[in-house]
Amino acid sequence: MRTGATDRALAYTGAPVRLNELFDVVFRWAHLIAGIMWIGNSMLFNWLDRNLEHHGRLSPLSQGKIFMVHSGAFYDVEKKLLEPGELPTTLHWFKWQNGFTWMTGIALLVIVYYGNGAAFLVDVNVCALDPVVAITASASSLFIGWVVYDGLWRTVGERNPRAATVASVAMLFGAIYGFTQMFSGRAAYIQTGVLIGTIMTGNVWLCILPSQRSLIAATEAGRPQDPVLSLRAKQRSIHNNYLTFPLLFMMLSNHFPSAYGHHLSWLVLICVMIGGAGVRYFMNIRYRGEGRQMLAIAWLTPAAMMAAIAVGGLVLITRVSAAPDVDVTYPVGFARAQEIIVKRCVPCHSTHPTDPVFPAPPNNVVFEAPDQIKLMVPRIRERAIESKDRRRRAAAVASRDR
Repeated sequence: MRTGATDRALAYTGAPVRLNELFDVVFRWAHLIAGIMWIGNSMLFNWLDRNLEHHGRLSPLSQGKIFMVHSGAFYDVEKKLLEPGELPTTLHWFKWQNGFTWMTGIALLVIVYYGNGAAFLVDVNVCALDPVVAITASASSLFIGWVVYDGLWRTVGERNPRAATVASVAMLFGAIYGFTQMFSGRAAYIQTGVLIGTIMTGNVWLCILPSQRSLIAATEAGRPQDPVLSLRAKQRSIHNNYLTFPLLFMMLSNHFPSAYGHHLSWLVLICVMIGGAGVRYFMNIRYRGEGRQMLAIAWLTPAAMMAAIAVGGLVLITRVSAAPDVDVTYPVGFARAQEIIVKRCVPCHSTHPTDPVFPAPPNNVVFEAPDQIKLMVPRIRERAIESKDRRRRAAAVASRDR
């Protein structure tokens, strides 16, 4: 039987939207829209490149043509270099989709993980970092990651792409492991995603676009275009293409505490990355040019095997249990559970939180009444037992207060 207080608590609709929550929803929405536009463009142009037809009457500078049908009409698309001085009056660029995706992503990193005393970035059970140190390490790793990757591909990658690929993958996996030993599980996944997004953005703005500007400048000046620039830009574009599927998972990873909260979270993420990039690879090579494709069985089978690696990372590895922190061999009654929740959770999850980090209850979840606690039992188990998120956040706040 519900009391009046219980009914009032269950009817709670939340405090007015705080400024950081408003920024969160606005930048998250913009990030999603920009990301869809960027990834959609990337996949479309990659598909065009792999299906260009080279038969028929083509100019010496043509790299192929393709006919498509969409929205009630036909499209006649040709990829080519231009004769000196042949630059058209109107030339469309595809750059701001990436730019806005990265900028809104960085804004979200600051709002969600650097704000509120870095409560979501630091996990004292992983590494008791001071918030300033954690934020500095997070931001500097993005810059260092790009410098190392770009330097590798401008030196070793020019002579031996295979060796550069092996080194890049090894360093990325090393970074994943390092992030999981430094930050909270949720933050480690997002940090990896932001690192990859920064590398992809660097490819666009510091390699692909300069190459395109050089091609345009040569055409305007009446000089022949250097095809090496085009090939170099295409190489970085392919890198971005293979990183797309893993990055999408990381963008959504905060919804999967069983993955980022697992004691082998680094291995889970590595498997997901291998599987996601592998699926993209076999989706790419199925095109044989001239509008022809491999037999479905020839590319779908290995693609399915790569997908199984990703699923295995999510399902099988997360079944590997760690040694329990506390071995409880007797039943715990509701009164004792409520006592623990009131002590450890209600300071944040109440109508009027007493914790200054959370002026409003996180996710509008309140534990002031028994009915509210019972309603949220599955989520309490997931967050407090499986991912240990609540204990880590409490420890981080306690460390900050000290």
